[in-house]
Amino acid sequence: MNELFTYSLTVFTGFFAIMNPIANTPIFVGLVQGRSPQAKKRIARTSSVTAFFIVVLFVIIGKYIFDFFGITIPAFKITGGILIFIVGLKMLQSEKSKMHHIEGADEDDGIAISPLAIPILAGPGTIVTAMNNVAGKDYIHIGITIGIFAVMILFTYWAFSASEKIIEKIGNNIITVIAKLMGLILAIIGIDMLIGGIKLAFNLSN
Repeated sequence: MNELFTYSLTVFTGFFAIMNPIANTPIFVGLVQGRSPQAKKRIARTSSVTAFFIVVLFVIIGKYIFDFFGITIPAFKITGGILIFIVGLKMLQSEKSKMHHIEGADEDDGIAISPLAIPILAGPGTIVTAMNNVAGKDYIHIGITIGIFAVMILFTYWAFSASEKIIEKIGNNIITVIAKLMGLILAIIGIDMLIGGIKLAFNLSN
């Protein structure tokens, strides 16, 4: 039971850091600016649901992807750790990672899918985090990962729906601080994944 709690906390922290609903709120506001409240909620709902199914698909078929391409768990953990570390480092440096954000997105009716669902919510960083968490795990851990990701999607939908109120109450400066803290957490998670992958690759003990 303690192991499952620790695992759940790790998964939640990883998803929260990589998806960063609060820090992504200003991006959402910029993309939906000028639209009606109903349209904003529809875009928030569509982007959240789309991102959920994309990540769950990778969680479920991740093992088959590994088998098809001959990818080993240690190699994936090492690569994933490096990628997540880079995302965290760029967040600490106040840079928008190309793994997580894109610039100059057109504000059309498709923004719910791109760039909101892909790659802001379900970008490579999120997918790598999800697949790293379930690599070599049983169905209980996979179910926990999907459940926690569903909670994060609900939180993201709420943050997007109440985006203007959140920015008004919190302020851009606080959001910047939160983004940097999440960047630090991501960098640490990335290094931890890298170390875990190296240990698996060389059969090193804890």
